Amino acid sequence: MDQTPELPGRYLRLRIVAIVTLLLGLNDAARLLGVSTGETSPITLLGPTGFVYLGIFCLSRLFASVGLWIKASWGAVLLIGATGVELVLYIVGSPDVQMSAIGFAVRVVLMAAILFILFLELRRRLHAARAHD
Repeated sequence: MDQTPELPGRYLRLRIVAIVTLLLGLNDAARLLGVSTGETSPITLLGPTGFVYLGIFCLSRLFASVGLWIKASWGAVLLIGATGVELVLYIVGSPDVQMSAIGFAVRVVLMAAILFILFLELRRRLHAARAHD
């Protein structure tokens, strides 16, 4: 059993990432519903494959935000997987993945933040294991 005290800042960072992930997932859901497209169908605008990709990424982010909020390890894994795949598809030039420069920057910052939090957690556990020995 881990006897190290919990740092409030550690979970605050995780909750901030969870909120940003939730907002990004809700933004994707609004795009899926065609909130800002007027009378144009989102399927017509994104294409069938792009619409499916966006739906998968949207659901992944919404579930990941819940996982991060409740401090479940699967939340971070889901977020890294979904964001990583989306960024790779965008970088290689897939016409089915569309995002603005700001959206790209938010995803890169989100990916860096969750990787940094995972690095800090791994370092904390290694230090706790060394102190235990």
